[in-house]
Amino acid sequence: MLVITGGGGFIGSVLAAALNEAGRSDLVLVDHFGTDGKWRNIAKREFSDILPIKGLFPWLEQHGGEVEAIFHLGANSSTTANDADAIIAGNLNDTIALWRWCTGAGTRFIYASSAATYGDGSAGFDDAGGLEALRRLHPLNLYGWSKHAFDRWALREAAAGRAPPFWTGLKFFNVFGPNEHHKGAMMSLVVKNYPRIAAGEPIQLFKSHRPNIADGEQRRDFVYVKDCVRVMLWLWREARAEISGLYNLGTGEARSFLDFMNAAGAACGRAPTIEFIDIPPAIRPSYQYFTEARMARLRQAGYSAPFMSLEESVRDCVVEHLSHSDPYL
Repeated sequence: MLVITGGGGFIGSVLAAALNEAGRSDLVLVDHFGTDGKWRNIAKREFSDILPIKGLFPWLEQHGGEVEAIFHLGANSSTTANDADAIIAGNLNDTIALWRWCTGAGTRFIYASSAATYGDGSAGFDDAGGLEALRRLHPLNLYGWSKHAFDRWALREAAAGRAPPFWTGLKFFNVFGPNEHHKGAMMSLVVKNYPRIAAGEPIQLFKSHRPNIADGEQRRDFVYVKDCVRVMLWLWREARAEISGLYNLGTGEARSFLDFMNAAGAACGRAPTIEFIDIPPAIRPSYQYFTEARMARLRQAGYSAPFMSLEESVRDCVVEHLSHSDPYL
């Protein structure tokens, strides 16, 4: 069996879909579904069990010997979260507990880290260099720190020989795609703005508050969720101990927010009308103007598949999903 924490969420549900397509229905989906329609992400999925978050460890006590791998994607991913106790409990301590369980059980462990660990990017976006390189990073928010704290903890444990037989932490950059509708304000701009672009209504982007960067020219490494899932499936199948470690997961090419929205407009058959608004003062100090994954480490590990271009991936998202009455994968 394969366990996916966050299995009803954005990346987790797309991973579950890909595993179903690969012939795997022995999935254990672990998540909190609430009342916001998140269940629709898994409405088309085949699975063995659905568990609440607090039910995972009791379930593992009974069925752990049947588990082939754990994909740990569940977390509070809000960049504005400020309850440190809750973030430490959910994002850090739960991940430590799963790592220790996988170490003892000899089970493969693939978990979600984040590009938020890189902070403002002044120390670069290189996933090589080990623990010493991580110490130079300064995340800008509580969420980023929680992921960074676990990455450092994991490298220390691995160096001491206390690690699962195969493990990877994936530093996801700006992931977008289908099955984001439950995320509210945290949805990617293409999913959030698609209805307005399709209707010919104006959309809003943040102004630049730096004189050397034009409005809308802030640049991010936008990566399609389907590409991210292809990488995870490759790592799960490859599972060589010598390629365990931390990996960036982006495309390796930063593109502007204007590019992102113009690609959505092209997929809709109309140019978007864009209004620029000030970045709210509360998030202005932690706003990232540039992110771009260094992808050499994943390539050196043996992953050779190409990543979809921004235009290709936005078109797939719009034409194959967002434009349908049922947009869920």
